[in-house]
Amino acid sequence: MPATSPVILILGSGPNVGQHVARAFAAKGYKVALASRSLKEEESTAGQLSISSDLSDPDTIVMVFSKVKALLGIPSVVLYNAGAASQNDKDDPLSLPLIEFTRDLNINTVTAFVAAQQAILGFKQLPDSASKTFIYTGNILNTTTIAPLMSLGVGKSATAHMIQSAASAYQDRGFKYLLPILSRFVMKLIKYRFYYSDERKADGSAAYFDISGEAHGKFYAELAEHKLQGPWQQTFVKGIGYKRFPAN
Repeated sequence: MPATSPVILILGSGPNVGQHVARAFAAKGYKVALASRSLKEEESTAGQLSISSDLSDPDTIVMVFSKVKALLGIPSVVLYNAGAASQNDKDDPLSLPLIEFTRDLNINTVTAFVAAQQAILGFKQLPDSASKTFIYTGNILNTTTIAPLMSLGVGKSATAHMIQSAASAYQDRGFKYLLPILSRFVMKLIKYRFYYSDERKADGSAAYFDISGEAHGKFYAELAEHKLQGPWQQTFVKGIGYKRFPAN
């Protein structure tokens, strides 16, 4: 494993959020690994690794993490930015074909779960100074419904629960070390941070198609610098940052 600058792995590197986040972290000295189905690995550069990966297949994630570790180093920040939404009949949501529901659930939740597992395995090997942050790009659908987007809402809701559970469980991981000279134990806390992000408008309504890639990049870079776990659900507004809204 090469000794390098800190590494961010972005799973689902679209032209808006993914690319802006990549630029924001590169500006802070990170090496960037991007993974998505459309990428070509020959487009990789010294500071940016491109990996072709179909995120509808959870089994590809272990390979992605192994490749990033071998070529750049262990990622201290992992962003899951992929999403899938098969539209259903708004008056008959359960008519959605199982194959489409399963594909969407894999992309929105199952592959994200495997990515979080792999992130933790890497975080355990990093020094205390590393960020050790996992961010999931969500939306408002863990708190409300949109009739023709049932599968997307199922996935976002399930993963929001996963992130909430992880944020609670991993925020303070204590390990005891014996110091023979002092003849006592001291507690060393290892912290992993998990966030579900959701860009909103200033009034708390969903940003929908008006999401700002630049705002995501700035906000995610700030989250990665937090020393303590903040609220697991990071609703934020462009130009403002984190803003808590009442649940719908």
